[in-house]
This record gives sequence, structure tokens and C-alpha cells, in this order.
Amino acid sequence: MAITKLSSRDFNQDTSRAKRAAKRGPVFITDRGRPSHVLLTVEEYQRITAGQKNIADLLAMPAAAEIEFEPPRVGGNLHRPADFT
Repeated sequence: MAITKLSSRDFNQDTSRAKRAAKRGPVFITDRGRPSHVLLTVEEYQRITAGQKNIADLLAMPAAAEIEFEPPRVGGNLHRPADFT
């Protein structure tokens, strides 16, 4: 698997190159030298996210109703006047 780095300017000027590179591995797109985005093929994205559940799926689980959860009480002074000095 090859990892490719492109500046955002190079990506904007030659998206076809980035798409071809994504077939070989992830393409890191940088802004001012720092990674900001990653381009993957759909197949690779599906492979790495397979089996992961999102929060909505987890909350919709029928067994979730059986989980006991008692949040701790928060004590003390939660509200205080703002100090603008």
C-alpha cells in the first residue's frame, strides 16, 4: 500500500492524479504543510469501517433498556456570578 502526500493546491490542479493514487493507498492532502484530509477509495473506506456501529444503532439496541445506569450526583455550587473585572 502506497501513501501519497499532495498539497491542497496540487490536489485542486490535478484531482485525477489524486484519484489514481487513492487506488494504490491513502492520499494525504495538506494545507500549509499539515495534513488536513485523507482521500480513500469507497472500497477501502468500507473495508476499514466494516462492523463499526454508530451511536444511533447502539442506542436502538433492544438490550440497551436492560442496562442499569445511575449517573453520579453533582454537588457543590454549580452556578456563580460572572466576574467581569
